[in-house]
Amino acid sequence: MEAFELADLLKAQLASGRLYHEFIRTHDLSVGVYVLQAGAIDPQEPHTEDEIYHVVAGRARVTVGDEDRPVAAGSIVFVAADAPHRFHDIEEELVLLVVFGPAEYTHRVDHERGHPHGAGVTG
Repeated sequence: MEAFELADLLKAQLASGRLYHEFIRTHDLSVGVYVLQAGAIDPQEPHTEDEIYHVVAGRARVTVGDEDRPVAAGSIVFVAADAPHRFHDIEEELVLLVVFGPAEYTHRVDHERGHPHGAGVTG
């Protein structure tokens, strides 16, 4: 078993100087914490894997494709692979638990070879 305390994960994220801190990685999934300060700009680009965001703390809005909605502590958002998405109008520090399935960037090589997620490989 591996168990984690959010406070320890947030300390590690802060010490890294990065917005995202991955703390679990297997072939089938990866998990991390993502923190955006109030008023920040979310620099994300679409990912090649499905994602789930669980809002641990904070308030903002999220746009996924053409849909936009508010999020706050307790919100859970699913983002399909390759979908444009971004958090914005961040009113309070946004702390997110992020789960990628499979692990983040697992499908990147397929994309680079012209076979986006879900596309059959021929020849």
